[in-house]
Amino acid sequence: MLKTRKVVSSGLVALLAAATLAACGDAPAKDDTGSGNDSSASGSDVKPCIVSDAGGFDDKSFNQLSFEGAQQAADELGVKLTPVESNSENDFAPNLESLVGQGCNVIVTVGFALAAATKDSAEANPDIEYILIDDSADGGDDGATFDGKADQPNIKPLLYNTAQAAFLAGYAAADYTKTGVVGTYGGMPFPTVTIFMDGFKQGAEYYAKEKKKDVKVVGWDGKNGSFTGGFEANEAATSTAKQILDQDVDVILPVGGPIYQGAITAIEDSGKDIAMIGVDADLYETDPTTQDYVMTSILKNMKVSTYEAIMEADGGDVDYTPYVGTLDNDGVGIAPFHNFESKVNPDLADELDTVKAGIIDGSIEVKSYLG
Repeated sequence: MLKTRKVVSSGLVALLAAATLAACGDAPAKDDTGSGNDSSASGSDVKPCIVSDAGGFDDKSFNQLSFEGAQQAADELGVKLTPVESNSENDFAPNLESLVGQGCNVIVTVGFALAAATKDSAEANPDIEYILIDDSADGGDDGATFDGKADQPNIKPLLYNTAQAAFLAGYAAADYTKTGVVGTYGGMPFPTVTIFMDGFKQGAEYYAKEKKKDVKVVGWDGKNGSFTGGFEANEAATSTAKQILDQDVDVILPVGGPIYQGAITAIEDSGKDIAMIGVDADLYETDPTTQDYVMTSILKNMKVSTYEAIMEADGGDVDYTPYVGTLDNDGVGIAPFHNFESKVNPDLADELDTVKAGIIDGSIEVKSYLG
């Protein structure tokens, strides 16, 4: 079973220059720290490989965290990690086929979008272990079906109930807002994106009810919302953020890897005092250019769970039961307030601890597709 470990904010692990692989995408090259040893030299039979979503391994977000966890495991095992980046969804199947051809026996696939390609590859290669991040590989490709068992027996799903952590962020945003309006937007309406928006909305509404304060959430009504149509830091990310900010929003939550860069541009163009909430990683740490804007971040501890899943494979005793990160097992959480420490209500941290305890003991309900 995956162990539970406390989320610890750390500095960015350096990603190095790209190497050419026999696949459709590119990937960071490995350094000379000794992890380039092959399995025969190290004594480990594991040959770990990893495929990114279209955001790439330097997205300061979920692709990067997963890569860092896989790299940590490879370093500890004394074997070489073979990474390959996807530039679009058309790369997913060919990249997986390439890694199978290179003899990979543990393949990490990063993101909901890779679910269909992962299931096809797993069915065709039953002797390979697949670690699928952010999808249950269960009951079709909608990502919202979850009964605790993957369709293919050789897929280990790593899931994260980020609605719980986003609930805390929504509560904090509702406490911080001066305009009474907070907003969110996403890359695409995948369940692993909207789960953040669901929790954020619920947390802000819970605060409004408890404090009898008028707080409005824009950009997501629980079923429909604002989306850029992808996960790139492009004009769509900026224009969508501007549309949200134009509704008198002074706290914004962009959900979708690099699209937060569009929010930064929109904030700067507005000339207003607007706070941003990051997702997946602590953006204050992973992207120092955000430090003047990031109030906090909603964390998914993908680095540790990816590392532990690969180490479990090396032990030869793989438990394919889906791992679900929660507030209770520290699989999700929120980052410190960093530069906003002096700007937030001095009682807010204690209130968040109380709300967190209520979520964990079930007295405060947070709804998501993961239960």
